[in-house]
Amino acid sequence: MNKMLRIPLHASPEQSARLQALQAAFAEACNHLSPLVQKSRVWNRVALHHLAYKELRQKYPDMGSQMICNVIYSVSRTSRLVFQHPASPFNVALLGERALPLLRFTANSPVYFDRHTLSIKEGQLSLYALGGRMHFNLCVHPRDRDRFENQKLREIVLSRRRDGLYQLAFWFSDDKEESATSVSDSARPARLPLPKYVQIEEAA
Repeated sequence: MNKMLRIPLHASPEQSARLQALQAAFAEACNHLSPLVQKSRVWNRVALHHLAYKELRQKYPDMGSQMICNVIYSVSRTSRLVFQHPASPFNVALLGERALPLLRFTANSPVYFDRHTLSIKEGQLSLYALGGRMHFNLCVHPRDRDRFENQKLREIVLSRRRDGLYQLAFWFSDDKEESATSVSDSARPARLPLPKYVQIEEAA
């Protein structure tokens, strides 16, 4: 069974503008955090939270506490892929004592949600956005509803498609499966395709 389920959001122009504003703010917060990772060489999610949460919360008060946690998760996740994956050209083992490159998140970077910032109930989707929650009607096939009830939801990602429409991707796994957020050597190609939404600036 496919671990991922994509659901398009039928957003009005006003709703699309709000989603775009959230996406831009999320990327801006990621870019504020990224230099700390470069300088400290810390990208463990818990350690990074202790280092950065208070400052991020003060700088971006409109984002809310849980979305700040998701910003930290996003930077930690991407840094783990770039700096730890064996096939990455920026693996810390290859860099040695050289300075880490700087990760710059583009305005089209994905936005991560969790059970605190997104909920689904009786065909209604509620998600956090700047200025308050947004609500959408959600048409889910019965077999997919069963996945929400019986499988573990690992990750929720909002992204903008090439046609400008927004969609949510839900990643599932059961208790025996590896987390969809972990970096699995066996599940990755030998030559790592780095995320398109991140620009990597090597240190001079």
